[in-house]
Amino acid sequence: MIEHNDMKGKNGIRRIINACGYSADGFQAAFKNEAAFRQLLLLNVISLPIIAFCPFSMLMKMILLFATMQTLVVELFNTAIEAIVDRVSTDIHPLSKIAKDAGSAAQTMALLILGVMWVMAWVNYFQAA
Repeated sequence: MIEHNDMKGKNGIRRIINACGYSADGFQAAFKNEAAFRQLLLLNVISLPIIAFCPFSMLMKMILLFATMQTLVVELFNTAIEAIVDRVSTDIHPLSKIAKDAGSAAQTMALLILGVMWVMAWVNYFQAA
């Protein structure tokens, strides 16, 4: 049996309330400290109404919604990686570079997936028309 660790926080509804607060803190920190997060948030704000009104099937809209919001998720992970690397040391180190570059590469992949999904959606739409 796993024993309760007081460092892990609360249980039940208190844990859920605390987790929501931590998530809000994470969004606020990313918004305040990361221009890339703000840019992707703007991309999402612009994209969501466009997705809603595009003449695509509901399935295609869901895929575009997922791919668009995925960019924010990946940026939050990238921000977390950068923060922890900088917390450990701001010295230039090959492993720090790998960690930060891999986070950046993940974001590039998320944006590439998003771009491919938009191209596929339009190609599918025009082929069906």
